[in-house]
Amino acid sequence: MSLLDRELSGVVMTPDNIRTKKLSLVANLGVAVAALLVSAALVLGLGIGNWVLVVVLGWALYLVGLLYVAGRVEGRRAARNRAWKSLIYSACILAILPLASVVWTLVSKGVGRLDGDFFGTSMNNIGARDQNGGAYHAIIGTLEQVGIAALIAVPLGVLGAIYLVEYGRGKFAGTVRFFVDVMTGIPSIVAGLFILSFWVLIVSPWFNDGQPRFSGFAASLALSVLMLPTIVRSTEEMLRLVPGPLREGAYALGVPQWKTILKIVVPTALPGIVTGVMLAIARAAGETAPVLLVAGGAAAINFDPFNGNQSSLALYVYQQAGDASKYAPARAWTAALTLVTIVLILTIAAKMLARRNSLTR
Repeated sequence: MSLLDRELSGVVMTPDNIRTKKLSLVANLGVAVAALLVSAALVLGLGIGNWVLVVVLGWALYLVGLLYVAGRVEGRRAARNRAWKSLIYSACILAILPLASVVWTLVSKGVGRLDGDFFGTSMNNIGARDQNGGAYHAIIGTLEQVGIAALIAVPLGVLGAIYLVEYGRGKFAGTVRFFVDVMTGIPSIVAGLFILSFWVLIVSPWFNDGQPRFSGFAASLALSVLMLPTIVRSTEEMLRLVPGPLREGAYALGVPQWKTILKIVVPTALPGIVTGVMLAIARAAGETAPVLLVAGGAAAINFDPFNGNQSSLALYVYQQAGDASKYAPARAWTAALTLVTIVLILTIAAKMLARRNSLTR
């Protein structure tokens, strides 16, 4: 029965009615194995490379072989589709491999000092031959500095994005966008130098009998400068994705603009806003130069972010990685693992809080 006859007779075409040849999984695996064998024979037999070249050449031969075999079995169109699908899967694997390698290296080398001494002590009075010493002071410094920076940058960034999306018109809004774009690309050391020249050398002497003073709060100011453009840009993009009919429906009901933004627009864009905020926090938590310039770093515990030198996990990793002690690399790897874990925990907690919003379900 032809297709026209099926249509006239009322027969509905379903996947059960259609029979096309499909390349079996065994044939697909056979092409892959044959490609690897040929590649190994060429590369290792001629001595022109190692297993990396074997994999790369085998992957190229696999695509060629798959295109040929699938073309003979399924046809040209299905063969091209299968080849492009293999390319996409290969690109995904290539993108995941570096991340998996970094995670594996971090975990395998960072578990060596996961003990109570590392999380309960500082580096105060720890010599080069002492295998003890921890990062308690650096953990406290990171949490305080990033927390204060978030308290400064998040409200300013979100409010700035709301202005640009909902109210910003004319040259002033264009100027704000231009400077936000410029600030996005500034190096972290420039932010540290700015806070050093302004806060540490000019403002802090007013509160310290005319003497400049390093502090964790100065590091928070530098980190907030780095966080602000990321929060503004990401929040602006998320607010622009909110459908216009949501705003129009609220306006039609007589809801003021400020209340529409507060009750409709921001809750709808909240998951994306949280993602941008966490990206900014992750960047701030990993910065070393601003903390070194304006907080100075310290081996002892300092709970006061407004008075005295203070360290951070990123600075601690930098210092331990360059230390001559044979026990320092283990501390550096564990501190790096701790920093990644803290950022991961904060991200998960923020995502869970954002999902509780009823408008985003």
